[in-house]
Amino acid sequence: MDADHGHAAAEADARRTLLDAGAASLPRPPWLHGSQPPSATDLVRFAAWRAGRDDDEAAVLAGLALLAAARAEVDQTEAALMFLARSQGLSWPRIARALGLASAQAAQQRFGRVTDRVEHRRGDAT
Repeated sequence: MDADHGHAAAEADARRTLLDAGAASLPRPPWLHGSQPPSATDLVRFAAWRAGRDDDEAAVLAGLALLAAARAEVDQTEAALMFLARSQGLSWPRIARALGLASAQAAQQRFGRVTDRVEHRRGDAT
């Protein structure tokens, strides 16, 4: 459990570093409540922009510390979009084409892998 607490503390520090460096003023996407902080994905992008513009080592390190959280967000978004596509009646071949995959089977397998990762992370959080 100590490793989990250490990782959470490092992630919180990275978020704070980037928010203090200007990420707090990023425009909010319309689907987020005004009090929600920027996503890990937005913070990682901000870190790359900030580091490239100002040669900011702290921003690079903070961005690296948030990569796992950003990957988790992207997995959650991908799983949600694939689930929505299926619930709206889209076929696996159409989903595969939209994802740039070669077959319906590849899309189904990808959906399985992504949802497994999302569920695995959810299990780690409890």
